[in-house]
Amino acid sequence: MGLGILGRGVGVAEFLADCGAKLTITDLKSAKELRLSLKRLKKFKNIKFVLGRHRLEDFRGQDLIIKAAGVPIDSIFIKEARKNKIPVEMDASLFARLAKGVKIIGITGTRGKSTTTHLLYKIIKNSGKRVFLGGNVKGVATLPLLKKIKDGDIVILELDSWQLEGFGESKISPHIAIFTTFFPDHLNYYKGDMDRYFQAKANIYKYQNKNDLLFVSNQVAKIIKEKDKSNIKSKLIIVKKNIIPKNWKINILGEHNLENIALAVAVARTLGVKEKIIKKSVEKFNGVFGRLELIRNLRGIKFYNDTTATSPEATIAAVKSFKKYKNKIILIGGGADKNLDYKDYAKEVSKYVKFLILFDGEASEKIIKLLGKNKKNICKVKSMKEALNIAMKYARKGDIILLSPGAASFGIFKNEFDRGEKFVRLVKKLK
Repeated sequence: MGLGILGRGVGVAEFLADCGAKLTITDLKSAKELRLSLKRLKKFKNIKFVLGRHRLEDFRGQDLIIKAAGVPIDSIFIKEARKNKIPVEMDASLFARLAKGVKIIGITGTRGKSTTTHLLYKIIKNSGKRVFLGGNVKGVATLPLLKKIKDGDIVILELDSWQLEGFGESKISPHIAIFTTFFPDHLNYYKGDMDRYFQAKANIYKYQNKNDLLFVSNQVAKIIKEKDKSNIKSKLIIVKKNIIPKNWKINILGEHNLENIALAVAVARTLGVKEKIIKKSVEKFNGVFGRLELIRNLRGIKFYNDTTATSPEATIAAVKSFKKYKNKIILIGGGADKNLDYKDYAKEVSKYVKFLILFDGEASEKIIKLLGKNKKNICKVKSMKEALNIAMKYARKGDIILLSPGAASFGIFKNEFDRGEKFVRLVKKLK
């Protein structure tokens, strides 16, 4: 249920079809929208496609339903499957349940999970250990890793709240859990209920045992203490950014990234990775696509892609990373709303940003309303091309053009990656 265009659904489908499963693939997107995904599955004769819709009849008489992340909590189709006593699984949690003899490290958080995941993966890989990457990683399906893993391997899973719902249903948690940050997000999906969102995230540690480890930031430690301390059966380790030696040369921007690095370093040390390998890996790490990624320096104007900033707090962290560029930042952002609060966003943007360019959407309307009298420094756009044209009109040598939306991409873009790719492509074409 949900083939998608990011490659994860296709990877699961390829794996199952290759194993000889008789598959029905259903997706709300049309064949045209899914053409690249469908092309990869063309060779399989054991797949039936139902596209542009879901049908109740397809959720009866099956042996197993595998649903994509983001399927609504109250989906009538999933209810139909459960009514017919059909098991409902998700890619990452099904893998975790079936994978034996491997150490699973799960990483979640509203912000910071991707950076922590990719850095930790590089550190462990550089140490010579066999390690695999899965979960919420573009183009990577987790279930096919079952064919690759061997006893003693390490599997690092980046896990969003939706994937962790699958862990909750299976009543399992990773052996080592990392919880980076917790802020309001996806409240359109969780019906405005922050506790529901937290409980989904909490599945990362809820089913751990006394031999398992839970690494958290200071911020998350306080939230767990207040909301959920009774559910911790594993060893809780609070990680502070001062564990990073001051003489290490860090390449990625922002105070928040020091916390992400600290979490990766703490876990690597626990796994027995040598300090010189950790240091070298950290110093060579230049970040992840779409996270404060420097794209270009054109005539003294720097362009940064932070497309994965889909919440107000993420954009605030990005803007604060450029404190010395106060009133030299041209911010491209806004878009679709996830039922989030933009009061702090408006306050910080007013303080640091020279000009604000917003994509059409409900989140942008909220931002404009909150900024009130500063409307002369704001404009709305309907495309990335229009946004960049306006940004270049106002940019001067020494300025920064920062794509950090603080909102969802739906409406104008296919997803956050499409938004970032369009930005990067257009920036590289500028003369």
